[in-house]
Amino acid sequence: YYLFEGLRYIWIDRKGTFCHSLIPERAAVFHDFNSFRKRVYGPNLIDVPVKPYMKLLFEEVLNPFYMFQLFSITLWMIDHYFVYAICIFIISVLSICISLYEIRKQSITIRNMARFVTNVTVRRNSGAEQCVSSVDLVPGDCIIIPQDGLLLPCDAALLDGECLVNESMLTGESVPVLKTPLPAGERTYSSETERRHTLFCGTQLIQAKGGGQEGSGAIAVVTSTGFFTAKGNLVSSILYPQPTNFRFYRDSAKFLLVLSFVAMFGTIYSFVVLFTSNATWLELVIRSLDIVTIAVPPALPAAITTGTIYAQRRLKNQGVFCISPPRINISGKVSVFCFDKTGTLTEDGLDVWGVMEGGPSGFSELVPEPRLLPTGHMLSGLACCHTVTLLRGQPLGDPLELKMVESTGWVLDAEFGGHRVLAVMRPPTQQLSSTREAVAIVQRFPFSSALQRMSVVTVAQGGRSALAFIKGSPEMVASLCRAETVPAQFSSKLRNFSSEGLRVLALAYKPLDRKHSQGEVEKDMQFLGLMMMKNLVKPESAKVINVLRLANLRSVMVTGDNILTAVNVAKSCGMVGSDEKVIFVNATPHTAQSMPTLRFTLEDGGTTTAQSSVEVITQVGPGGYGYHLAISGKSYAALCDHFPEYLPKVLLRTTVFARMGPDQKTQLVKELQKLNYRVGMCGDGANDCGALRAADVGVSLSEAEASVASPFTSKTDNISCVPLLIREGRCSLVTSFSLFKYMALYSLIQLCAVLILYTVKTTMADLQFLVCDIFVVTVLAIVMGRGGPSKELDPRRPSASLLALPVLGSLFIHTCIIILGQLSALFITTSQDWYIPLNSSVYGSSNLPNMEDTSVFLLSGFQYIIMAVVVTKGYPHKKPLYYNGESSEMSKNEDLGDDMTLIFPLRTIVKDIKTYVQ
Repeated sequence: YYLFEGLRYIWIDRKGTFCHSLIPERAAVFHDFNSFRKRVYGPNLIDVPVKPYMKLLFEEVLNPFYMFQLFSITLWMIDHYFVYAICIFIISVLSICISLYEIRKQSITIRNMARFVTNVTVRRNSGAEQCVSSVDLVPGDCIIIPQDGLLLPCDAALLDGECLVNESMLTGESVPVLKTPLPAGERTYSSETERRHTLFCGTQLIQAKGGGQEGSGAIAVVTSTGFFTAKGNLVSSILYPQPTNFRFYRDSAKFLLVLSFVAMFGTIYSFVVLFTSNATWLELVIRSLDIVTIAVPPALPAAITTGTIYAQRRLKNQGVFCISPPRINISGKVSVFCFDKTGTLTEDGLDVWGVMEGGPSGFSELVPEPRLLPTGHMLSGLACCHTVTLLRGQPLGDPLELKMVESTGWVLDAEFGGHRVLAVMRPPTQQLSSTREAVAIVQRFPFSSALQRMSVVTVAQGGRSALAFIKGSPEMVASLCRAETVPAQFSSKLRNFSSEGLRVLALAYKPLDRKHSQGEVEKDMQFLGLMMMKNLVKPESAKVINVLRLANLRSVMVTGDNILTAVNVAKSCGMVGSDEKVIFVNATPHTAQSMPTLRFTLEDGGTTTAQSSVEVITQVGPGGYGYHLAISGKSYAALCDHFPEYLPKVLLRTTVFARMGPDQKTQLVKELQKLNYRVGMCGDGANDCGALRAADVGVSLSEAEASVASPFTSKTDNISCVPLLIREGRCSLVTSFSLFKYMALYSLIQLCAVLILYTVKTTMADLQFLVCDIFVVTVLAIVMGRGGPSKELDPRRPSASLLALPVLGSLFIHTCIIILGQLSALFITTSQDWYIPLNSSVYGSSNLPNMEDTSVFLLSGFQYIIMAVVVTKGYPHKKPLYYNGESSEMSKNEDLGDDMTLIFPLRTIVKDIKTYVQ
């Protein structure tokens, strides 16, 4: 085997290749099977190596930057530039020491975060239980999870019992998640498709029930260890980040080739000039190579990251944490932003608005409070169909379900006549009777976004009256009910409630005679009724959507809720204007009875077929010019499968995507990227993990400082972080552009000056190089990167191409002006009466000081300063140059900077030198 990025690859002789740690089929012939598994999988450790200083030093010195510096210092020493060479050597050593310290410090921090060892109880095949170190766990081991939980050291599939898990490290979702046992079946297990039954490494198991002897805990089987776990994936993404496909980064590498050609031209020119001046071969070689060190600045790649470092610091001060700094520049090019609805655009908590019982005879009158319902299955379903659990006497679970249970007046209990059950629901004490007795929940199938439902099995005292209850989206629940039990007014009632922006859930039930699988439980149900909940839009949502709209940034809602509810929320938060209309896209798949169809339904009820709708949808602007499209998850799937030719047109014009599952959200982000969009995604992390990772810029609203769910995590519980991130991204991108152009112009200014002086048989002095490179250029580069973002988002996005004609043309014109200015300074000096010619019988530094060198050097110094001002672009994405005096702390409150007018903030330069060197 070999290890690559922490992952173990085993040679499989049968396949003739290396594969992930897999047990060969012939492994069963080994007598000591457990020992063999340990050799195959290795220890269960996410071991981040902390290299010794000597090894780090060796690797750091071999960095191309330092190799180039070593070459340059050697060349300068041979050329007797001792002072300059020593200063650069000292700075390089200081830079290496700081870099070594920071790298080792970060490695220790990551190792402490990643490395976790604890003792766990393993149940062997014989039934015996053994306490072992988590380091010895291998896939296939059966572990017992104690009732009070633990921090899980591996990925595991839950076999028996229930676990309440805090997965904020993975998803950013602060609400604990209930995990249930893996159902029996023949399909292949996958942690992605079986997330409801999978316990992930690094997550905190708060509570476990059932499974162990005498109900002591839950039982799970280890599925992944080490770097193959979810936590290992997070650590791996930090240690080995994926390369970013961004045009600016690609062009920066190509631009170095352009400077290399300039260096080649300068080398040839200097060689010809020196050769005609009868210079020695040693001088020819040294001077020619010296041109390379001038024309290609080694600090160029480091300089362009300065803007990103400042932006990352400002974002952190405002509660936005980033684990992938290159994404900051990419956020400046975002053209469409997708938003989840519940918990992102709207409040997390919901208030029960009313319930309505339904049956074959129709719907009853609306009951505003569920506790006022008569005794029956509807009230029992509302009280029992949930995953709320008790933790230290306090109910814990999804906010929606907590509100639902609270509205019934029933209370959660843990005692049920000494029997082991998952939960017990008791009616209010004053209402206890023979018809309203305590009910025990004995089986639960938690809510799944993909299935759009959840279900439970309950029993009364003595195990009698077993009932199954189901709760979920009305369309899904109705499809699982017997048709004769669904009221005829179902569709019209659902449409009316959803159009008012209410979140509607349906309930159903059926009697059971024995324990069933989920598929058997959730069929042939009897419809019970509807529950309506009011979900208010966050006050910040409409303001942010309006800001994005004014900046020509398209906003899209991607939700799992009903399409009419989603459209209502879209109108409330401003995604759809009050004077704009919505067109509903309805696509049906191919069935045995019908062909696939595609229709566009207007809000007023008019419909058009696909063939006659091209004219309609071409009127719909991507940002909403009169019309917006809305589509459900089922229609989206049918559109992708049967009408792919219409997919790009629909995607370009759809504002509301409803009833979308987690996989469909991810697919949507990828389809938008195929249309050359830079896609942003903002969600609470719970059901949006795939989309957040797939997006160019993923923002998770979470209390955690970092999660594997997305590159950005915001502690603010609303979408106000989105325009902030875009503004910082644009500012960082503009700053990177400015610094890149400045560092290129700095090398061209110095190159032109040196070549001109070579022509007149002189050169710049040792201290002159030192003053230019250290005290002028470095200070200016640090100051240039400090400017913060503009307060407003401009409709125009900054360019990301360094090789565009305006950029190259600008550099060419500036270079011509630079050469013209330096030649003018030289000729004006030589034409004066007081001019004293240099000694033409000697060459180079031997005839210093002289007036030619002084005139060119002084003008080049002013050119460094002038070019820094010229290329430091402010409006419209960055504050003007005179705001560069703001400290990163002041960016917390932008109003503090209104009186700051320092161009060169000497008080802050010292502390920023460390950042710049890094």
